[in-house]
Amino acid sequence: MIAAGVLCLFLCLDKMLHTWAASSSLTTQDFHTWRIPVDCVRANELCAAEPSCSSRYRTLRQCVAGRDRNTMLANKECQAALEVLQESPLYDCHCKRGMKKELLCLQIYWSIHLGLTGGEEFYEASPYEPVTSRLTDIFRLASIVSGMDSTANAKSNHCLDAAKACNLNDNCKRLRSSYISICNKEISSTERCNRRKCHKALRQFFDRVPHEYTYRLLFCSCRDQACAERRRQTIVPHCSYEDKEKPNCLELRSLCRSDPLCRSRLADFHTNCQASFQSLTSCPGDNYQACLGSYAGLIGLDMTPNYVDSSTANLVVSPSCSCRGSGNMEEECEKFLKDFMENPCLRNAIQAFGNGTDRPLPPIQHITLPPKMETSTYNANDSNTIYDTGVTTTSASIQKSLTTDMIPEQKTFVDTKGSGIRPSVPGTLFALPLLLLKVAL
Repeated sequence: MIAAGVLCLFLCLDKMLHTWAASSSLTTQDFHTWRIPVDCVRANELCAAEPSCSSRYRTLRQCVAGRDRNTMLANKECQAALEVLQESPLYDCHCKRGMKKELLCLQIYWSIHLGLTGGEEFYEASPYEPVTSRLTDIFRLASIVSGMDSTANAKSNHCLDAAKACNLNDNCKRLRSSYISICNKEISSTERCNRRKCHKALRQFFDRVPHEYTYRLLFCSCRDQACAERRRQTIVPHCSYEDKEKPNCLELRSLCRSDPLCRSRLADFHTNCQASFQSLTSCPGDNYQACLGSYAGLIGLDMTPNYVDSSTANLVVSPSCSCRGSGNMEEECEKFLKDFMENPCLRNAIQAFGNGTDRPLPPIQHITLPPKMETSTYNANDSNTIYDTGVTTTSASIQKSLTTDMIPEQKTFVDTKGSGIRPSVPGTLFALPLLLLKVAL
């Protein structure tokens, strides 16, 4: 009787071990065969190599062209193509800022996702890979080129210091001089400049020059009006930003969304700068760097933002548009504009960079000094002009950094709710024979 019980025990145990081993093998296999996200250019190549995916993708592109979403979804062939592509690498693909074929990548991304969404959402998901870097990484790099000392130069013009630092780097100086020259070139008595060429030169500068230079020019902290005006003039706004009559913001958004690059950068801005009241910084994931990078990514496009004035007491940025003439869409227009002008995430991120920290800071008391007027006329040989691309300094003036020493101690928050102990499967199986043996006896 006992022998039969023991035999039964070992047979049951052997079956359980085989079942557990098969389950583990299946889980591992499923993990390794799970779709790995790739960029959309590579995803398109993988799809092209698969006849079924390739034909469905061609069908979907024809469906999306010239049809509204409801008409497209009513077509069974279009719907079938969309369902197949949702299981392909194209559905999960993303793009990288500044990648070799960025525009092609974005065009592929929207060819899929416009079919899924119809392009009618107020906020669209970003086609770009999530940003994992932090402002502390920028501060660490900026320490090499920084000429500012937090104690000795507390009253200095940090925007002027940023221009001097840029001029010490050949690439920064060359591309900055290029966009300033292009954006200040008058075409005729009625046309101040060629905005299209100006925007292209600005995009090249902000896409090709490292953030430790571009951020210091865009987000330098100011305590007087002269400094703030220099900051406002960074993008040569009379050409790149200002209009005789501001367009309606919703019309400007529609214009932006008709271009894959502008649409992508706007979606990226909303993804990374949308105010989050569940974080200390008001930014998604408490990532200031992601928000500042998304803001800078809009410069040189139809949705180019800038500081609305040279005030030091209140940071307000906006695209060059208004909600006049919105009709029954005024509420939506105001909401869109508020994401720029009254955005706590963006405001905190700009202030944090200017103060050399990656964490929230208490409000700063601004000192208002009498305005020091600066000429806005570009002169490469004048070190006191707004742009001063001809400024040079000695290498001894860039030995110290104010930023890396000002980062406060960061606290780590631990989620105690997720710290439960999971029972070990092998441990449970080891205890089971003893229990069954006791029952058999």
